[in-house]
Amino acid sequence: MLKTKLFFVVFGVFLSSSLFANGDYEPYVGDLIFQSLPSSDLVDAIEGATKSPYSHVGIVLKSEKGWMVREAIGDVHDTKLTEFLSRGRNFKFDVYRFKAKYQPLIPKIIAETANYLGRPYDIRYRMDDSAIYCSELIYKAAKDATGLKLGNLVKLGSLDWGPYQSLIISIEGGPVPKERVMITPRDLAKATQLELVYSAY
Repeated sequence: MLKTKLFFVVFGVFLSSSLFANGDYEPYVGDLIFQSLPSSDLVDAIEGATKSPYSHVGIVLKSEKGWMVREAIGDVHDTKLTEFLSRGRNFKFDVYRFKAKYQPLIPKIIAETANYLGRPYDIRYRMDDSAIYCSELIYKAAKDATGLKLGNLVKLGSLDWGPYQSLIISIEGGPVPKERVMITPRDLAKATQLELVYSAY
């Protein structure tokens, strides 16, 4: 089992690295990468409730360590781009890039995301600052740094939450908070300031 797991990790890193070698995807600072995480009850609920393959998103940056993705998963931290891509289910991901007129705002947005480094992941998907989820990180950073609102906030009750009611109740420890407002990966991807520049779906 360990050898099998190691093979897929190594193969995933090789495959994601080859994306740069063959020119399929050339990373750009500020790119938003949306992906399908490995299946779990929570991942299935995110994708099912939003009717989207997107269960996670991060923002690309360049550091002394090379190409990285700042993301909220476990907590807010930076992950090597190759590792981020290889983690996705079946190596599927889409890349959305800020349109030309918004490119000058990228440094401010990335700088703002740094204020959330180390914050724990918010499994309840609230829009407060005590804990942060993936699309919330990017939405808040853009809004706080530049005033941009990337995509539309939606209420949990407007999503297809029914099939996942028992999971939501177990997480909440109470009734489904239908009035809770959130920014889903799907709705973030719909932001008019972004354009799809690469798809591996």
